[in-house]
Amino acid sequence: MLKEFERGSSDVDWCEANYDIVPAIAEFWNTISNFLFIVLPPVLMYLFRPYARQVNASINLIWWMLAVVGISSAYFHATLSLVGQLLDEIAILWVIIAAWGVWAPRRFFPRFCNESRKSFMLLMLGAGAITTILAFLHPSMNHFLLMPLAIPSLMCMFSELKRCNDWRVIRLGIAAFVWFSLALTCWLNDRLFCHIWESVSFPYLHSGWHIFIAIASFELCVVMAYFEAVTMAPERAPTLKFWPYDRCDLGVPYVSFKCSAAKPIKEC
Repeated sequence: MLKEFERGSSDVDWCEANYDIVPAIAEFWNTISNFLFIVLPPVLMYLFRPYARQVNASINLIWWMLAVVGISSAYFHATLSLVGQLLDEIAILWVIIAAWGVWAPRRFFPRFCNESRKSFMLLMLGAGAITTILAFLHPSMNHFLLMPLAIPSLMCMFSELKRCNDWRVIRLGIAAFVWFSLALTCWLNDRLFCHIWESVSFPYLHSGWHIFIAIASFELCVVMAYFEAVTMAPERAPTLKFWPYDRCDLGVPYVSFKCSAAKPIKEC
């Protein structure tokens, strides 16, 4: 196991030159570009306090897991170790599993779950455990196999957006898809066309992947949290807001409530 912790023990190496900026960090820009995954979760936990109390406290688990994704990715790119690679990929896998378990609409549950959230979450846990084992058996293929897992999440979001008449929420969902498309473009270009980007002295597209996928992930989570609030607490009139500039939809999106828990519903 000690060999798997060694720097450069992973077969995966991105386009950025190794140890080019800081001697202690293999891929400097790929490491620090994970900052949004680490900075945003505490902000969102603060903004989602009413949501956690009135709808689902499990949302804090999602924010924590996204922070783990950022920390794991930073460790991987700083060391290019096999352990770092596995931590990065397994963290991504489990945050997707957790998000599906928490927010998947019941109409998408398999029939044998009988629309039971608990049964569906157990199914997700089993799928996550099996995929984790496969990740250890074939680590070189993980980064290609994880990418398609985001597709059902986007399809689920668009399915919900079709039922939504709040244009603020719809715009946020479309923005999440645009950020994801930009992120995927950066990832593919860095992975498949590195020689081209090296020829123009810009081997940093994987850093763009980190930034764009962080924005897309957080926005997608906020959209799905909004739909859950509409389903679970419609009497509280959930609404989408932005901090710090709500009037121009600029900043960090979050779900708020027009009717707080301290105020009688009939007075809202």
